Amino acid sequence: MNHATHNSIVNFIWKIADDVLRDYVVRGKYRDVILPMTVIRRLDCLLEPTKDEVLGTHQWMNENKIFQHEPGLRKKTGYPFYNTSRFTLRRLLDEPSNIRANFENYIDGFSENVRDIISKFKVRTYLEALDENGLIFPLIQKFVARDINLSPEPVKTSAGVVLHEGLSNLGMGYVFEELVRRFNEDNNEEAGEHFTPRDIVHLMVNLIFAPVREHIESSTYLIYDCACGSGGMLTEAEECLNGLAQEAGKHVVAELFGQEVNGETFAICQSDMLIKGKDPGKIKYGSTLSRDGFPNVRFDFMLANPPYGKSWKVDADALSDGKKGEIKDPRFLVDHAGLPAGEKLELLPRSSDGQLLFLVNMLSKMKHDTALGSRIAIVHNGSSLFTGDAGQGESNIRRWIIENDWLEAIVGLPLDMFYNTGIATYIWVLTNRKPAHRKGKVQLIDATGLYRKLRKNLGKKNCEFASEHIDQLTSFYQAFAPTPESKIFDNDDFGYHKITVERPLRLAFEISMERAAEYKGAWLEELQGVFGDGVHRDFNQVKARWETHLEEKELRLKAPEQKLIWQSFTFRDENAEPVIRRKTRHITEYEPDAELRDTENVPLKESIQAFFEREVLPYVPDAWIDAAKTQRGYEISFTKYFYQYKPLRSLEDIAADIFALEKETEGLLHQIVRDVVGERP
Repeated sequence: MNHATHNSIVNFIWKIADDVLRDYVVRGKYRDVILPMTVIRRLDCLLEPTKDEVLGTHQWMNENKIFQHEPGLRKKTGYPFYNTSRFTLRRLLDEPSNIRANFENYIDGFSENVRDIISKFKVRTYLEALDENGLIFPLIQKFVARDINLSPEPVKTSAGVVLHEGLSNLGMGYVFEELVRRFNEDNNEEAGEHFTPRDIVHLMVNLIFAPVREHIESSTYLIYDCACGSGGMLTEAEECLNGLAQEAGKHVVAELFGQEVNGETFAICQSDMLIKGKDPGKIKYGSTLSRDGFPNVRFDFMLANPPYGKSWKVDADALSDGKKGEIKDPRFLVDHAGLPAGEKLELLPRSSDGQLLFLVNMLSKMKHDTALGSRIAIVHNGSSLFTGDAGQGESNIRRWIIENDWLEAIVGLPLDMFYNTGIATYIWVLTNRKPAHRKGKVQLIDATGLYRKLRKNLGKKNCEFASEHIDQLTSFYQAFAPTPESKIFDNDDFGYHKITVERPLRLAFEISMERAAEYKGAWLEELQGVFGDGVHRDFNQVKARWETHLEEKELRLKAPEQKLIWQSFTFRDENAEPVIRRKTRHITEYEPDAELRDTENVPLKESIQAFFEREVLPYVPDAWIDAAKTQRGYEISFTKYFYQYKPLRSLEDIAADIFALEKETEGLLHQIVRDVVGERP
């Protein structure tokens, strides 16, 4: 379908809202009527050619008491749905006085899968209001007008001249998405939550299919989108796969799977699957994070643009075991090399942003027993690259991915590429079948300078990839060579050890008048008899003398009383001796001072001890590393790797500009005063 036809259909449907609904329906509710009517009309167009045949078959089945209607009726329509009402939308116009009752009868005549979709649109909620204002008839009349064609077949004159091109399944997807975008933009809502711009989808599809195009065989491939919106990514992926198969003389079957949490968008996606002859049951409703729609299915290709910057606390509550609030879902708690036996790596990011969990979910659904394995392309914002310290959820997820060598590439996109956000975004490409030359490597591609400006903004989207940009980025990816836009790194380049640097606790002991006055215990006189009023800078000796004194006098202190004594009469003193925790013939361990505790990040490629001796000991010779607290983390500083230094302007250039401005404004103040108050005599 060409762009002009697409625009004419969208504009016609958009105008229906103004022509029919204005003054009767709140503008913000136009979409609730127009979108389901668009779906119903598309299904109606598909069923019109076989309508009479279906009615005859249905009557024969009833007369012969055949109760399993679905297989036979689906076979008659050629689609996985049907309608047994005597009406079509066009026939409803023959009885204007009964339009509402007949329309409800028409909706009830659909197969159950279509009725489920219509229920998600909540069509019946608006029927009464539409009927009261006499809007059902003109609304249907507009949708069946000869000026619009939502059928896949072209409309021709008796002489065979094409008046309106047929609308393909792909074209129908474009129409849906553009309508959703316009309605959301009109209502200041988030269009990007429903679908991803097609130029981004084209690039993602290229990145997952181009590397394996020579290995596509005649087979069935499973494609999955865990945040599928209206199904655009699934559609594009299928189109690309079919195209590659045809070029290679192969025959493939693409089975499409998705999950969507928004009811209306879910309904659009399911209807799109129905139209394409796909199984709408493979599109699941609900949150992917808390209700995995496909727990036992593994996929060949996966794409997604999940929500980012959104809380997943509701999902966490749904996933918790109800006891300690711990999440036991195996998708988010995994075994990992390098962990002690029995320990699991917890893949749980902050509750305020669950975007990386969608990627974890996809990785849990990879195929490990096929030659191609699985390939994934997913969009994230910048926080997924670096948020989270070593040992925290986000870093653990990056560690799990990189140490399993699944990350192939990350593409940094230009700003303002999406409808609802202008922030930096990135496409991650992952696979569990890296080719030999990519093993242990990650490619970063900077696409921030490759785009063309739109003539008119689409929401916040003001630029796009042209086809040549997509081809160029795909070639960067496939070449796997260092260029100004493409850089190759070892996996270890992104990793680091977070070490905990301890320094000894140094305590002095003093029973001063001030400290004695604040002391609330009963041992003051005893303490003064042992230690007097001076300052003691070796707490180890103080403790030993006190314990000896108590033993000789056969005195016993309860733990709280002893704690109160040390709290009252000790204080930190950098000139005091370190407090010994444990001492043997071979080692002396000191108590660490929590206030002096620090951490350092040591690159994985560097020796921890060498780093410590070079960067720490020269400044704090009494420091040591608490090896038990060492953790491994990963972060990807995309900006650092592609940073290009721009020298500051010279003082001479700045001064020249100032003098030029000064010259331009000479006499300006005098001119302003003269114009306002006039010339003085």
